[in-house]
Amino acid sequence: MRVQAVVAYDGTDYCGFQRQANAPTVQETLETALEQVTQEKIRILAAGRTDSGVHAEGQVIAFDSSWRHGLDVLKRALNAVLPDDVAVRRVSAASAEFHPRFDACARRYRYTIYNAPVRNPLTRRYSLYVADALDMAAMQEAADLLIGVHDFASFGQPPQGNNTVRCVRGADWNRQSPFLFFDIEANAFLYRMVRSVVGTLLEVGWRRLDPEGFRGILDSCDRSQAGPTLLAHGLCLIEVKY
Repeated sequence: MRVQAVVAYDGTDYCGFQRQANAPTVQETLETALEQVTQEKIRILAAGRTDSGVHAEGQVIAFDSSWRHGLDVLKRALNAVLPDDVAVRRVSAASAEFHPRFDACARRYRYTIYNAPVRNPLTRRYSLYVADALDMAAMQEAADLLIGVHDFASFGQPPQGNNTVRCVRGADWNRQSPFLFFDIEANAFLYRMVRSVVGTLLEVGWRRLDPEGFRGILDSCDRSQAGPTLLAHGLCLIEVKY
């Protein structure tokens, strides 16, 4: 039986999702829990390989198991043995051919900024602190330029091959003071693309760059032209769509 699951995790203490030889990862944590519950050696598939320190509330995984005690029981058993920073939110049966990465049609990420004169230590694990005022209207004008099919080489590198063309379906700023949220949805993303995009949009927010300058960076396909790649802890994989 192939099982599909939606997983949430706090990525702070993990060196990314994908299993590594000598570092803690979310994949290893999930596979260890699966082996403990099912008594099977299971290798999971995932919709995306989030970087070190990146969080998720909607990561999708799939795995094959001979488990026969019901999916609700499996979810409860996994959550009973998983550490507090990883949780299985939903489980369902999937077709034998289902692949969480290759079958996905879109992914949505959110970058969170805590924007206030004084930092809040309670938000430091999940948001980037920015003290200065930001021009939200200008940042949204620049973000609108991301919509559509573009070569995003200015903002990242492909995880495989050399294709840097992606289709962005949505790119929106939303203020819920003191937080700013940037949501971006695309068919796929380049390595560190979201963090680089937001770092460049902040340059617009600080009025060091205007929206037309942002367009020039996008069109240049020159990685050196983009703004800084922001810290990972403000980024979260929100949803994978099929």
